[in-house]
Amino acid sequence: MRRHVSAKPVWLAAAGLLAGVAAAWIVSMAGPARAAVPSVPFALPVMVLVGWSLIGSGLLALRSQSASHLGAVLIFTGFAWFASTLADAHNSVLLTVGEAVYPFYYAGFLYLILSFPAGRLQGRLDRALMVAAVGLVTVGQWAWLLFADSRTLICRTCPANLLEVASEDRLAKLLYSLRGIGILAVALTGIVLLAGRWRRASRPQRQAVMPVAVAGAAGLAALTVSYVGSALGAGVVFAAAGYYATAAVAVAVLVVFLQRRLAQGAVAGLVVELGAGSATVDLREALSRALGDPSLMLAYWYPAESRYVDADGRPVELPAADAGRLATVIERDGEPVAALIHDPALRYNPGLVESACAAAGLTLDNERLHAELRARLVDLQASRARLVTAADEARRRIERDLHDGAQQQLVALKISLGLARQLVASSPEAASLLAQTERQAAGALEELRELARGIYPPLLADLGLRAALEAQARKAALPVTVEAAGAGRYPQEIEAAVYFCVMEALQNVAKYARASAARVTLGSQGPCLVFTVEDDGAGFDPAATPKGTGLQGIADRLAALGGTVDLVSSPGHGTRITGGVPAATVDMSGPAAPEPPNLGG
Repeated sequence: MRRHVSAKPVWLAAAGLLAGVAAAWIVSMAGPARAAVPSVPFALPVMVLVGWSLIGSGLLALRSQSASHLGAVLIFTGFAWFASTLADAHNSVLLTVGEAVYPFYYAGFLYLILSFPAGRLQGRLDRALMVAAVGLVTVGQWAWLLFADSRTLICRTCPANLLEVASEDRLAKLLYSLRGIGILAVALTGIVLLAGRWRRASRPQRQAVMPVAVAGAAGLAALTVSYVGSALGAGVVFAAAGYYATAAVAVAVLVVFLQRRLAQGAVAGLVVELGAGSATVDLREALSRALGDPSLMLAYWYPAESRYVDADGRPVELPAADAGRLATVIERDGEPVAALIHDPALRYNPGLVESACAAAGLTLDNERLHAELRARLVDLQASRARLVTAADEARRRIERDLHDGAQQQLVALKISLGLARQLVASSPEAASLLAQTERQAAGALEELRELARGIYPPLLADLGLRAALEAQARKAALPVTVEAAGAGRYPQEIEAAVYFCVMEALQNVAKYARASAARVTLGSQGPCLVFTVEDDGAGFDPAATPKGTGLQGIADRLAALGGTVDLVSSPGHGTRITGGVPAATVDMSGPAAPEPPNLGG
């Protein structure tokens, strides 16, 4: 299959080649007294190299949609550079055209320096500088040529200036000096602007523009010194420095394009690193090194919920257009796999990003599957936490319904029975029956109160975990000591979880431990609430004893809130159950919850 080649770049390349040859011929025929190209070592090869570098770099930039504007600027500047040599021709028409367009390449270089690598000006100051520069190299240049005698102000052997309408050397010099002052102001402003951008730029942005920015700042500084030196009578020396500094900008652009090509070739190192299959390879770190962006982030597509998640399964939002970050979506068979969130400077080297993504393709697929699994685990944990919270809310609602409904009715029944017993005092049998019924109603009322408190104790919501446990300890079947020095209030779901876990552990002590006493301890370990239930009972061998539903229920309730439980027991030495839970609601959409405490015995 033949690859289609656009005719436009071919003709531009041919025209650039011919323009360079023609410019070299004009300069070589002009001799050492030429005006456009200074008589300095290697002037001719430097002149040709600069023009061809600009046009060649522009043709390379045209192949990328993100750099098409930059390509047009580079090609224009290259042809303007060659056109400036017409001022050295021994022909009136060519000299006049050459002098009229001679400073055009200054405007091209300024636009290139200010807009690199996007090819677009960034703000009002940039546009104002370009408007001023274009005015100076067009109107400013043409104005003094209208009054310039070529043999007096350009060179002694130059042909006639066809733009001359009147020979007014003093006026021509004044206009030339005013144009020079304007160019000097533009150059100084450009240097200050570049310095400010460099200070604010990120590391990838500096890497993307460093050669051009440094060469551009040097070129503007050399241009400034050249004009000052010309005013002081040392124009020849400083003109040579300005010529070489201007040439360095074109070389710097070519260096940047070569760096991009070499960076794409360096992706082979990424292939080797990821292909090693080592478990210690961090995909984000590897891509960050390959792309030169330490701030790079990876987001993986989670198809079950049509959103992106990070490596831990937490949701990730792709940056908005004006967020100062960019996202490159990686697709396979038309479906998203992952997204790179990176510095905007990388959009000007899309080949590097595409090569890195292709090299990491298989690893990205594997990492996406791992991230999807973690996201499912996160969703599961969040679902379990919601179920526990819903169950506790249901307990509170049932407790309120019992207190406000059946309990109040039993209170009213007890009062009515007491009144009825007083009214039938004349009948001992009826009074005895009513008294018995009243006692039964009182017993039912007390049992209902105990049931309501067991479903969700009001004391837990009113006074907190310590008070609720101390109240239950006073009613326990064996002596229970509660130690909770410094224990404060915790979120409702945390207090409820710990309360019911402690109550379950105390019930197990009462049923199975054959203990004479138990102790409950509340405390904190970092950001976590930790509790311990110990007894002096018979103990058992956990390895040989199946885990009962009570301990499993404790583990499930704590795990739903990101907590853990640990059991230590041995025959004849009692049992200790230690549980811990992060003292904050598990919020999967916010910051990571604290790590569960280490409860190893």
